[in-house]
Amino acid sequence: MAAAAATTTTTPAWQPQEQGFKEICGLLEQQISHSSSADKAQIWQHLQRYSLLPDFNNYLAFIFSRAEGKSVEIRQAAGLYLKNNLRNAYKSMQPAYQQYVKSELLPCLGAADKHIRSTTGTIISVVVEIGGVVGWPELLQALVNCLDSNDLNHMEGAMDALSKICEDIPQYLDSDVPGLAERPINIFLPRLFRFFQSPHASLRKLSLGSVNQYIMLMPSALYVSMDQYLQGLFVLSNDPSAEVRKLVCAAFVQLIEVRPSFLEPHLRNVIEYMLQVNKDTDEEVALEACEFWSAYCDAQLPPENLREFLPRLIPILLSNMAYADDDESLIEAEEDGSQPDRDQDLKPRFHASRFHGSDEVEDDDDDVVNTWNLRKCSAAALDILSNVFGDAILPTLMPIVEAKLSAGGDDAWKDREAAVLALGAIGEGCINGLYPHLLEIVAFLIPLLDDKFPLIRSISCWTLSRFSKFIVQGIGHPKGYEQFDNVLMGLLRRILDDNKRVQEAACSAFATLEEEAAEELAPRLEIILKHLLTAFGKYQRRNLRIVYDAIGTLAEAVGGELNQPVYLDILMPPLIEKWQQLSNSDKDLFPLLECFTSIAHALGTGFTQFAEPVFRRCINIIQTQQFAKADSTTGVQYDKEFIVCSLDLLSGLAEGLGSGVESLVAQCSLRDLLLHCCVDDASDVRQSAFALLGDLARVCPVHLHPRLSEFLEAAAKQLEISKVKEAISVANNACWAIGELAVKVRQEISPVVLTVISCLVPILQHAEGLNKSLIENSAITLGRLAWVCPELVSPHMEHFMQSWCTALSMIRDDVEKEDAFRGLCAMVKANPSGALSSLVYMCKAIASWHEIRSEDLHNEVCQVLHGYKQMLRNGAWDQCMSALEPPVKEKLSKYQV
Repeated sequence: MAAAAATTTTTPAWQPQEQGFKEICGLLEQQISHSSSADKAQIWQHLQRYSLLPDFNNYLAFIFSRAEGKSVEIRQAAGLYLKNNLRNAYKSMQPAYQQYVKSELLPCLGAADKHIRSTTGTIISVVVEIGGVVGWPELLQALVNCLDSNDLNHMEGAMDALSKICEDIPQYLDSDVPGLAERPINIFLPRLFRFFQSPHASLRKLSLGSVNQYIMLMPSALYVSMDQYLQGLFVLSNDPSAEVRKLVCAAFVQLIEVRPSFLEPHLRNVIEYMLQVNKDTDEEVALEACEFWSAYCDAQLPPENLREFLPRLIPILLSNMAYADDDESLIEAEEDGSQPDRDQDLKPRFHASRFHGSDEVEDDDDDVVNTWNLRKCSAAALDILSNVFGDAILPTLMPIVEAKLSAGGDDAWKDREAAVLALGAIGEGCINGLYPHLLEIVAFLIPLLDDKFPLIRSISCWTLSRFSKFIVQGIGHPKGYEQFDNVLMGLLRRILDDNKRVQEAACSAFATLEEEAAEELAPRLEIILKHLLTAFGKYQRRNLRIVYDAIGTLAEAVGGELNQPVYLDILMPPLIEKWQQLSNSDKDLFPLLECFTSIAHALGTGFTQFAEPVFRRCINIIQTQQFAKADSTTGVQYDKEFIVCSLDLLSGLAEGLGSGVESLVAQCSLRDLLLHCCVDDASDVRQSAFALLGDLARVCPVHLHPRLSEFLEAAAKQLEISKVKEAISVANNACWAIGELAVKVRQEISPVVLTVISCLVPILQHAEGLNKSLIENSAITLGRLAWVCPELVSPHMEHFMQSWCTALSMIRDDVEKEDAFRGLCAMVKANPSGALSSLVYMCKAIASWHEIRSEDLHNEVCQVLHGYKQMLRNGAWDQCMSALEPPVKEKLSKYQV
């Protein structure tokens, strides 16, 4: 093939050679042909070989733009291949070849064929993404010329390319470009607005979609033309094209989310419009409109503006909550429970790594995999409205719900189902208004658990779970206990339903009830375990995961109650059998590892009899995965989740068995494996590793000893401010682990003390933006370090006393807080003047104790306060006291000052 020189001035333009052109076209033809018996992998390899030639992309560009005699499919294939190639190779291409590809693309903007125009837009967007607008000055002029041309093909082609740039890299058009008097967006915006009025739906859709991409960025060009934009939206609001109406709704939803002030003058009109399109015959338009209500409430606009529309909005939401005829759930609901699951039925799962502290970073992504649709969106809107307006929605809502619930006949089942969904959706927000009728509502729902329609059975499980807190609260009186028992037994019956959808809903609802009921489940433990383990034998793979979760939740709920032979004989044999069936690389092991973690925790030392094989296997899994990561030829596919789940189970064992885990740790290589995990590049592996480090420090620090300095160094590194920002949960666990090590190894922690303090102080000083748990752990660890090495920490006291004492005063009474205050007393003894300027803060921290259980600590705190009282003469102590609020002074009186 001809390789041209890199200079563009003297050499003639690049030309393809006939043979190369034919061969590449032939390969592309085979690649896309459905009938061709040729081996696709072989063709792919041929093409890959060609792609090593420096001018291969020129051939693709030539075939795409000029191979008039070839089919559109071949040309399009060349274009898509070119796009993928440029992603990787554009920067390393010779400038002349880059120029050639770009010059071939521009004429295709106005190609007669729609597919060629669309592929052109895609390739152009990739080139701009890599080389920027600066690298292609001719492009902007070409786009402007096409947009202004009045030729539909040219206008559509340019608009398609522009819309892809706006979608993929909107910020590129809102930046200064050398040589241009204004930003590109300022040039395009008036043209986009003009297309709002185009007779061609395709241009209206593309132009509106492009402007919508800038709502978040809000360039000044859009800011100053906001009235024109809103006028344009109102003009397009009743567009004949559903795609355009959907974009109008999307624009209003985004505006209410990020720039509500722009809509406020027009709010009544916008709400009226949204009510109208929420009933649109096109479901996608109605769905986009329905997003508006949640967005409105989330934007914290005055609810009053919406209140008068509720009597019209609520019936619309309720009518949209019924299953659509084409809802995929209707097909799924027919599925027989004995049918094995296909791989694609298994949703991706997310394991939450172990976290030490009060407020775990919440994940609300449970339903991430389910399709979002008008029914779910309407229910979510009703849920949010019930939380904002409370019982005020009941007079409109309840008559409709009651009418739907009493609708008889098989053909009205979807209305009955939607009414049960509505009751669940308002279960939180309207609980005050529903409370007097709760016994009747629950009594009405229980028989629906046995309805002949599976989707009514499943939604009744969910709605009952929404009231589980109140069902459990009623246990105290006979009627309430009977009802609790009826719900419990009803859900257990549904756990053994033959329908997969109902099994799933029942297990999830039961897990919610377990969390609320906790030890109230103890009298029913045997029957619960029998049902759950019958399900365990009956379920297919996907729902098995939910049974594991229900078993794990049960263990956490009843704790040590589970530790009786009669229960363990039902629970453990099936789980152990499953544990033995699964290989170390089977992902179905994850939920089982999680389940064992909860059981080990609940049983405590009662788990000892099962511990050794479980412990050994976790070590093997971590080892296998670390080998696979280091060497891809081991035949094992590396998956860090195996490591994370195994580390968490080991933590559960350490916490459950206490010092009983020592003999297991003694006879294996856990220490070295754990150190590896503490420096892993994946944050969730590090997070679980530091949790286990802290747990082992508590129960068998002697086994960490030989590599103590390396563990401490790894943990300290996680507290550097850049690391804290990127992985706050890792920093949190590392910080906690350092504190746990400190109280066990005492003076041996001294080499890292100052490094750690220098990281903890900025965390405490900038507490506002950080997670509450990290602040608490930082305060406790700082105190523990001060307790074991007061001579190292006390010289720096004045730098952190205020922010540290503020953090201490937020912590609830427990052993960890006691340790921190021992550190406070030790520092004050070593350097009394260091706390003088922060005395008020220190008094507040001391007053935050409900009561100090430890007598010697109580006495030490007394001594500290008396010491300062004697030190501060001539009214200085009284002055300090007068700066305290009365409740704080009252709390300090128990220390006799």
